[in-house]
Amino acid sequence: MKKILIALLLGVTMISTAQEKVLLRLNYEKGQKYTMDMKMAQVIGVGVMTNDMHIQMKYNITSVSDDTYESSSKITKMAMDMKQGGVPMSYDSTKKDEELDETGKMMKSRMQPMLSATIITKGDNLGNILETKVEPSNIQGAKDFSKQSSSVIYPKEAVGVGDTWTKTKSDGAMSFSFTYKVKSISSNNVLIDVSGKVTGVANGDITGTMDIERDSGMPLESNINMTMKIQGQDATTNVITKLIKG
Repeated sequence: MKKILIALLLGVTMISTAQEKVLLRLNYEKGQKYTMDMKMAQVIGVGVMTNDMHIQMKYNITSVSDDTYESSSKITKMAMDMKQGGVPMSYDSTKKDEELDETGKMMKSRMQPMLSATIITKGDNLGNILETKVEPSNIQGAKDFSKQSSSVIYPKEAVGVGDTWTKTKSDGAMSFSFTYKVKSISSNNVLIDVSGKVTGVANGDITGTMDIERDSGMPLESNINMTMKIQGQDATTNVITKLIKG
């Protein structure tokens, strides 16, 4: 009888755990600071082009009201190692001019303005970006980096293990259709499997994983892979993004 009771208790516990639901929301607090660290590795064709990029951005949550928040951010590091047609190009914003070659200096003249920009973003607690502006407003390209802070859009309803939701993003040239599936839920984290399709200028598949902090709703780490065809060339892209508090 004792063994039967223990077995029943274990069964009830397993059922309760499986049925657990969590409401995913970005629960920011005013004054909260964090750093986004993103590394991208891209290969197009066989020797056609490679691109390794490392970007860091510092965020400051300036206000929180009901289900919306505002943040200000700055790009603090930008490093690129590219090779196109066998020609290497390299740039690292942390290096001095004398440490850069001529190509690096040319790239610095284009990238440096973005490092001086302040990006002001308004979003909601589902992860939607509602408004973005850049100061000074004439700095081209800086606004695009704010999109990296919104790596996932949460569903309105609570989700449990095995539940899925979808979201489509577009940058004009390509559309990205994501399917998010809850893999596991613990007291601290929610692990997500990511899949999807790329269509448009490139066509292919998306796979990956995401580790979300349960209480804050912050995606602490995501690892996204895209395998595509671009103008007949095979292309792969891997993007690893980490959010570090403080």
